[in-house]
Amino acid sequence: MPIKWKKTLIAFERFESAGVFDVTGDGRPNIVSGAWWYETPDIRTQHRIGDVMAEGEYYDDFSTIPMDVNGNGRLDFITGGWWGDTVRWRENPGDPEQEWPEHIIAHTGNVETTRAWDVDGDGHLEIVPNTPGEPLTVYKLITDAGGKGTGEFVAHTITTEAQGHGLGFGDVNGNGRGDFILNHGWLEAPQDPYNGEWILHSDFELGGMAGVPMLVVDVNGNGINDLIVGHGHGYGLDWVEQRVADNGGRTWISHPIDPFNAQYHDLQWVDLDRDGACELVTGKRYRAHCGNDTGSADDVGIYYFKWTGESFAKQVVDYGPPGKGKGCGILFAIADVTGNGRLDIVAPGKDGLYLYENLG
Repeated sequence: MPIKWKKTLIAFERFESAGVFDVTGDGRPNIVSGAWWYETPDIRTQHRIGDVMAEGEYYDDFSTIPMDVNGNGRLDFITGGWWGDTVRWRENPGDPEQEWPEHIIAHTGNVETTRAWDVDGDGHLEIVPNTPGEPLTVYKLITDAGGKGTGEFVAHTITTEAQGHGLGFGDVNGNGRGDFILNHGWLEAPQDPYNGEWILHSDFELGGMAGVPMLVVDVNGNGINDLIVGHGHGYGLDWVEQRVADNGGRTWISHPIDPFNAQYHDLQWVDLDRDGACELVTGKRYRAHCGNDTGSADDVGIYYFKWTGESFAKQVVDYGPPGKGKGCGILFAIADVTGNGRLDIVAPGKDGLYLYENLG
């Protein structure tokens, strides 16, 4: 049966990214978005993080990735944006009444958004921004002898070829190493990801405005990973089936999931209904290019898609014109915010910050 949801306004804010993590160390999750963090269960109680640079309708804040950067036991977060040309971390001061100092990790060029993946397989996440027009670079946190963060990062350039719009990561060829997905092919990981050569396989074209992330998952359960791709600034959501011939040759076959909705920018693959199988959770990014995208004037929505064994069945979390329906920003969060064992959705965006409580 479809999941029931309880929708609650957190704040009329325009920040497009949100995260959920324990800010205070008391064991309870908090909601972090832009210039503010929010207590739980009293989500109306907010605490200031600090100023975020504004640019027109946007804020220069396109990710909220929790990480104990300086090794003091408190979770900080990684952000960055298109106009600041940097990836940065905001330092958790440990005092709810203090603002969070900002530190630059690197000058990167325009940041479409940033994700964190375990690129080298050591059990720790690396920071990977999608920077169209710039080389693909991974930022690894430097740790001390005890494995704690030092507050510093080292940059590893994966390829000097310029990135396009869109980025994903996962094991394409089944050898246990994570590969990168670009909008024009996939980069095969060497055994040593920072010193070896990454090989580009130009097997497919996913469009010039592919979203972030492109997911690498086994959609049809045949033991071979496929791709799920949203079109971040136009219509369409597809899964791209990977087929491997006996001689090792690969072909990629695109199947539509939802060709009739637009601005599918962020995708997440999680088990919302606790049946042991993951669902695809996504939605429209409201005013992604401030009204200049194909489909921008359409109604907004958040959805989950359940694999039936043959195709995806669409379930609506929210839908309607702006102000009634809701989009999900450039990076939304899925976590058990309420503590009932079910995964909830925290949806930021230019249309406000909302909590969708999963009622089962």
